[in-house]
Amino acid sequence: MNLILLYPNEIERERAVLCDERARHIRKVLKAGPGKVLRVGLLNGPFGSGTVESVESGSVVLSCAFENELPPVPRVDLLLAMPRPKVLKRLWAQLAALGVGKIILLRAEKVERFYFDSHVIEPDFYTKLLIEGLQQARCTHLPEVLIRPLFKPFMEDAFDGLFGQHRKLLADPSGKKRLGDLELTEPPRVLLAIGPEGGWTSYELEILQSHGFELFGMGSRILRMDTATIGILGVLAEKMTSI
Repeated sequence: MNLILLYPNEIERERAVLCDERARHIRKVLKAGPGKVLRVGLLNGPFGSGTVESVESGSVVLSCAFENELPPVPRVDLLLAMPRPKVLKRLWAQLAALGVGKIILLRAEKVERFYFDSHVIEPDFYTKLLIEGLQQARCTHLPEVLIRPLFKPFMEDAFDGLFGQHRKLLADPSGKKRLGDLELTEPPRVLLAIGPEGGWTSYELEILQSHGFELFGMGSRILRMDTATIGILGVLAEKMTSI
C-alpha cells in the first residue's frame, strides 16, 4: 500500500478516523506513530498528506491536507470481452494499478452467458479490488465500470456516443501491425479492445473495425487474455507518457 486512499465522506474538519485494513497497515506495516506524515489521496480527488494524530488498538486518526490540483485522469479505456470470473477477480486490481479510466465488460460470442451472473461484477466486490490497485500504484481515480452483456445492441446503439472521439485499438492475433508501429500523436483518449480466450469472431472483428478500430497483433505467440491485457496496457502506458 503506497498510498492511503480516503473517501470524501471520511473527512470531517480535515481529520479522518480509520478503523479498517488501512489502520492496520499504518500500525503494523508502516509502524507509524503520532507525528508521522503519510501519503494520502482523496478518492477521485487530489493527493495530500496525512499526519498521524493518534494510534489506538483498532483505529488511526489522521490530520489531512490536500493539494489544490487534481492528478490527471488515465487516458486509456478498456473494452474487454468478459473473462472467466476467476480470471477477472485477479485482473481488477491490476487494471486499476496500470491506469484505466473506464472498463467496459462486453459479452462476445465466445463468452459464456453465465459469466455475467458472477459476484465478481458486483460493485461491492470489485470496488475493493480496484481501490487495492489504486493504493498500490498511487492513483486516486477510480475506474468507471460498465457491464454490457449484449454485443450488437451496445455497438449499434451506445458505442459511438461513448467513444466516438477515442483512438480505437483492436488487439487480435490476425493483426499484421504491432502496437509499436502505431503512432499515438496527441490522442484525446485511447480505447483498447481485447477479446476472449477463443478470440473475436470474424463478425465481431468486422463490426469493431467498422466503428473505427485499428487492428494490431502481438506476434506469433498466442497469449492468455489476462496476460495480453496486462502486457498491452503496460506498453500503452509507456507510449502515452511520451506524448
